[in-house]
This record gives sequence, C-alpha cells and structure tokens, in this order.
Amino acid sequence: MRGEGGLAAGLYMVATPIGNARDITLRALDVLAAADVLAAEDTRAARRLMEIHGIALKGRPLIAYHDHNGPAQRPRLLRHLAEGAALACLSEAGTPLVADPGYDLVRAAIAAGHPVTAVPGASALLAALCVAGLPTDRFMFAGFPPARKAARRRFLAGLAGVPATLVFCESPRRVAESLADMAAIFGPERPAALCRELTKRFEEVRRARLGDLVKELFSEQVLRGEIVLVLGPPGPAASDEDAVAAALREALQSMSLREAVREVVARTGAPRRRVYAMALEIAGR
Repeated sequence: MRGEGGLAAGLYMVATPIGNARDITLRALDVLAAADVLAAEDTRAARRLMEIHGIALKGRPLIAYHDHNGPAQRPRLLRHLAEGAALACLSEAGTPLVADPGYDLVRAAIAAGHPVTAVPGASALLAALCVAGLPTDRFMFAGFPPARKAARRRFLAGLAGVPATLVFCESPRRVAESLADMAAIFGPERPAALCRELTKRFEEVRRARLGDLVKELFSEQVLRGEIVLVLGPPGPAASDEDAVAAALREALQSMSLREAVREVVARTGAPRRRVYAMALEIAGR
C-alpha cells in the first residue's frame, strides 16, 4: 500500500541536521516531500528545515510529538498508520531515538504490525566520536547525566568499570559540574574531549585530561550551545598489566593471536589496542 504522496505506507524515522542544514540526505528530503503526515519533536524547526530546502507542506498534517505529549499523541499517529499513511517522524536535530522520544512510537508501530524504516543521517554521537580522537572500537552512549549532584555521582559510578569510550550529552549550564564529578569518579587523568556546536559556525573541540578540562571550565564563563562529552576508555591499572600479560601467555598456548586478544579483552575488560600490542610483544612479532 502506498500513501497519497507515492511513498509506501509505514513509519519513517528521519534523521535531520544537527546544525548545518546541508547535512540532510537526499533520501530524507524525498521522504519529507512525499510523506502524508509529519510528526516533529519541534514543529518550528521542522518547518524551517523544509523551507530551507524548498519543501512545501501543502496542507499535510504536521503534528508535534515530544516527551511531554507522547502518550496523548501516539494514538493519533497510530490511527494515521492504520489508515495507510506514510508517516515521517523527525527529531529536533539528529537521528531519531538517540536521546529523543521516538522509541515508544517505534515500539507501538511494530506491535501494531506497521513497517518501520530508518532514514539515516546526521548524529551528534557519531560526529563527536569522529573528532574526539579517542578509541571508537567500543563505545557506549550514556545520554544526559542526572541534574542533581548526588544522583549524577551515583549514575557515573555505575559506569566507572565500563571498558569502552563513553559519550554523554550535557547542558552548557551544568557541564563544568559534570566534568568535575567525572574527574572525581573516573580519575583526573582520563582522556576526554568536549565537543561544542558540532557542524555549526562556532564549532569547538577541546581535547585534554578530565582534570585539565575542569580547570579550564571553572576559570571561564558559562559555555553556550549543544555539548557532547567523550571520555576515553579506562586503561588497566599498573597492577593489572601483569594479569593481562599472564592471561595472554596462557591464551596464546592454544589460540591464534587474534583469538587470544579477543579472549583476554572479554575476560579483563582491558582496551583491545593495548592487549593487541602486548600480544605482539609476547609473540615476538
């Protein structure tokens, strides 16, 4: 079944630019032009984006769908899908379902038997990983830390042992306090990157140890703009180096180098690159 615009019926999760309007994909423009109904986290932003790219609304419904009205609006959106509409859902910026309210709509659409299609594109998470200069072979998106200090510290403590690069979104008003708590929980030497206003005119990336970033920010005025924080993975403590080396020697007796590295990384949580370098040294390569 196809909607009136010629697009196959179903739910389309459309990624939108995080700053530069030209970062939208050609396919996303096609979907926005052909969809029967549009649901947007911010209808003003959606209208502005469509105007920039010359896409007329032509009387089609443009429905606000966000965290606050989700339970009330989902039945309406599902009715459109049940009637055979092609429904495009847009975040205010970036990829739907990454720190936005799209998850419940996708889950409800799937449960009702409607097709769900991703129209991928810009993502602040991936953009920050690209410019941070930190390991990307294993990463975790942790979203927004809690606003209150005690809750934030508990939240961060639960992530202290995660053997991966961590990515957070944060308000510019709280970023200094959050970084101070991260330095206290993860250690001031942990490498990090503060990515601000990605793809926009005043894009900025600060790469430093957590402790140094804290000193910088507390000596400045409050930052402005959208912020993504990237923290490198925890390195093994000095006392753990011998344990990792011993595990590698044992694994190399019965496994290939690649298999041994995979096994030891899974067992110890040590960064893969470090384990691989140690394995090469032990194997004499």
